[in-house]
Amino acid sequence: MDDRVKTFLQEAKDSMAKAVDHVEVELLRIRAGKASPSMLDSIMVDYYGTPTPLSQVSNVNTPDARSIVVQPWEKSLIPAIEKAITDANLGLNPQNDGIVVRLNIPPLTEERRKDLVKKVKAEGEAGKVAVRNIRKDINEKIKKLQKDGVSEDEIKTGEGEVQKLTDGFILAVDKHVDVKEKDLMTV
Repeated sequence: MDDRVKTFLQEAKDSMAKAVDHVEVELLRIRAGKASPSMLDSIMVDYYGTPTPLSQVSNVNTPDARSIVVQPWEKSLIPAIEKAITDANLGLNPQNDGIVVRLNIPPLTEERRKDLVKKVKAEGEAGKVAVRNIRKDINEKIKKLQKDGVSEDEIKTGEGEVQKLTDGFILAVDKHVDVKEKDLMTV
């Protein structure tokens, strides 16, 4: 097989892997009624006028399945942390005791679970669309190689390999979605 086709196949593989990784990260952010420090990953705290990730100004722990404890490194940050959590609109009410900020995770209702499953499926579909778009781009690049003297057979072989990669990564996205869906629907 032509080296340029191999290069494009590797590019496709890397890009599709990144798309699947992105789906994984997005699915982690969807809470399943269990406390997880990753739920707070997107929260930015106003640290002396600079938006700073919560994890860089505090320790975030889960003492049990229904609560998260945020322990700031500076006690003066507690009001800013409470405000950031409230503004993030995660449906969590921060409570502080002057030392730490506690977040109690409410159990999910059946209706909320179904909404979250829809969100999970939407994220999965977005991931599959990204993988398919990568397939389309790589196939176009491979077809352009025909003008540079690459044989039609090698082009067809390259496109077949791209399709195999696409099928594999779409299957991976489906598996992640299924696992998250089961996790959400388990009471």
